[in-house]
Amino acid sequence: MREQTLIFILSSFVLLTLSRLALVAWHWQRVSAGGGLWPVLIGGLRIDATLVAMLAALPLLLSPWLGHYQVAGIITTAWLLVSWFLLVLLEASTPQFIYEYDTRPNRLYVEYLKHPKEVFGMLWKGYKLAILGALVLIVLLVSLGVQLFGSIRTDIPLPWWQALLSTLACAPLLFLVIRGTLSHRPINPSTVAYCGDGMLNTLPLNSLYSVLYAVYSIKNERSASDVYGKLEEEEIRDVVNRCAGISSVSAQIPSLHHHEPTCKRARPLNIVIIVEESLGAQYVSSLGGADLAPNIDRLSGQSWNFTRTYATGTRSVRGLEAIVAGFPPTISDAVLRLSGAQRNFFTLAQLLKQHGYRSRFIYGGEAHFDNMKGFFLGNGFDELHDIHTFEAPNFVGTWGASDEDMFNKLDTLLRSAPEHPTFTLAFTVSNHSPWEYPAGRIAVDGDPATTENTVRYADWALGQFFETAKSSSYWQDTVFLVVADHDSRVHGANLVPLRHFHIPALILGADIQPRHDDRVISQIDLPTTLLSLAGIQGDHPMIGHDLTQEGGGRAMMQYGDNYGYLKGGSLLVLQPHRSPTQYRYAAPDAYTQEGVDPYLLKESLSHVLWPSWVYKNNYYTLPELQK
Repeated sequence: MREQTLIFILSSFVLLTLSRLALVAWHWQRVSAGGGLWPVLIGGLRIDATLVAMLAALPLLLSPWLGHYQVAGIITTAWLLVSWFLLVLLEASTPQFIYEYDTRPNRLYVEYLKHPKEVFGMLWKGYKLAILGALVLIVLLVSLGVQLFGSIRTDIPLPWWQALLSTLACAPLLFLVIRGTLSHRPINPSTVAYCGDGMLNTLPLNSLYSVLYAVYSIKNERSASDVYGKLEEEEIRDVVNRCAGISSVSAQIPSLHHHEPTCKRARPLNIVIIVEESLGAQYVSSLGGADLAPNIDRLSGQSWNFTRTYATGTRSVRGLEAIVAGFPPTISDAVLRLSGAQRNFFTLAQLLKQHGYRSRFIYGGEAHFDNMKGFFLGNGFDELHDIHTFEAPNFVGTWGASDEDMFNKLDTLLRSAPEHPTFTLAFTVSNHSPWEYPAGRIAVDGDPATTENTVRYADWALGQFFETAKSSSYWQDTVFLVVADHDSRVHGANLVPLRHFHIPALILGADIQPRHDDRVISQIDLPTTLLSLAGIQGDHPMIGHDLTQEGGGRAMMQYGDNYGYLKGGSLLVLQPHRSPTQYRYAAPDAYTQEGVDPYLLKESLSHVLWPSWVYKNNYYTLPELQK
């Protein structure tokens, strides 16, 4: 038992070190620019020691007392093999995860396991070679572990005083190694963070530790103040309301205020929000990107085109909470997945229902993914149309029906011309790994299954829809917002890589006049603006700016554990348990560090604390819905 445990400890250190060196070699250019090999190895040794000590603690402490019993040997062997398997599995999964998300496996790794059908289908169709290679590696390394410490072994019994001495020596040593430091706060990922490149700061971690820490941190998801710092609640309220330009009309709902539309209409317009999956500005030539979206470029000249729109995060649920609910980001999970937001949480649908609107959600996949179905139906939406309601779709891939099928459904619903106005949220799925779409729609460049070709298809489907919509009876009665949920594969050697938060956003239809708007704006500004354009007045708690009036000039975004607040040309970054940093930003990718502005710091801190505060206290709602 003791010998097995010691072999396991040594084997684990070798495995994790070799894996880390391989990752360093893969990203050597970034590692070299970020500070070299030494911080990665030293930080990695500390994190590995913490994890291995946690895995080996019980066998080490109990072996002097129980090591000579057969049953203890069986349990120890099983425990060490399971631990070894998890170490191997996570390290084998790491390269592909870094390729997709520019970070080690984290909470997202666990969250995707809740949707095995979609995720495993995506992986098998898009990454067969990577999966097969990882499986071979896992089998080989697990077999090696079985040979090294997989046989059941019993120890020679020790006198009680020797067992006691062993325990007294091991217990404090294990405690110190697991704690990892003598300072006030135990070791955590921020302890070994060493540069401004978020991905490099995950290399000193190992992937099992990264996942376990992410799961452990769920308990803090509603306590941004424990992560970034504290402010008094009154100060948070006053700063956020002042920055939003609002005067609260409710003591129970701090941001509730009256919205008076700038566009007065006898009958309010229909509202359609088209959310394009993973379509960042890097693919749109009119926004400084590649020439992969000619239809968006063409439509931008016919619309109110926002050229400096920033997503609030890197996942669809984060974009949806901003676009549909006007809710800003924080370190916690998106509200679509939080238990306290499944009923009586504000969305556009809640407000529009008061004006006779019927709200519906259209999605080519299965709407239960990421809890979209539960959140939308629980918060004001009347209808839900996912793949199960599509009649004879032209193409169905891993994630669902193609974009053209979704747009066909959207067109059919809009042509139904109900007596009451409608709000429709339409969410595309095609632009997602493993890059599947109908053949014969676009001129393919090279391998059809690439991000670039799928962007071309997504753009083609969008263009086809608007060609149809412009000649329809509903065009003059509908305002359309086209916006991305986030960019694809957000990464970069910066604490918050702003160029990968830059997304297209344009409003057209009805009587919208073409204009070119260069203000910095956030996704949370778009729903408030739509209310004005549609002619809707009423009270709501959204803090986004109505861009038909003065406003804009700031954006906020969550990138992993880092929070970015961009105002004008200054980006203030908050990191967990670390001092804030501030940069002068020039698009697309120039950062110059500057001194921290205390006023900008207070504004940033207020905005990152505000979502947690209003969520916890049920302040993001309407008076008639408040519990």
